[in-house]
Amino acid sequence: ESNGVIAMLDLLVADLDKEMQQGEVEERESQKMYEAFMQDSKDKRTAYAKEISSKEGFKAELETELQNDGVELKATLKEGMEKGEQIRDLHLECDWIVSNHAARKEARAGEVESLKNAKAVLSGADYSLVQILPVRRLRGASA
Repeated sequence: ESNGVIAMLDLLVADLDKEMQQGEVEERESQKMYEAFMQDSKDKRTAYAKEISSKEGFKAELETELQNDGVELKATLKEGMEKGEQIRDLHLECDWIVSNHAARKEARAGEVESLKNAKAVLSGADYSLVQILPVRRLRGASA
């Protein structure tokens, strides 16, 4: 009987050793998985940090471009307003020239005629007997 108890205790010790070995193997595998997981997490954090840095740089470039475009837009709008004012001024000037064209043409013709008369007088012509005003006809007389 004592052999049976000792054999049973030996069997229990063997089972316990076997379970401890399995536990140690599982613990090593779990440790390896944990270390792989931590390395993978570290790699992902590094990649994410690089991606964030890259995106922040791109964002800064876009903000600078947006600011430059805003300045350019303001300059273009100002230039457009100046061109609009120039066109309006030219239009007003042209309207004045067109509306006063007939009067200016008549005044110019009068000046040309006066210059011709002055030239003729200086050349020796005598205009003292030339009738400038229209002639009145007697009643019933025809021309």
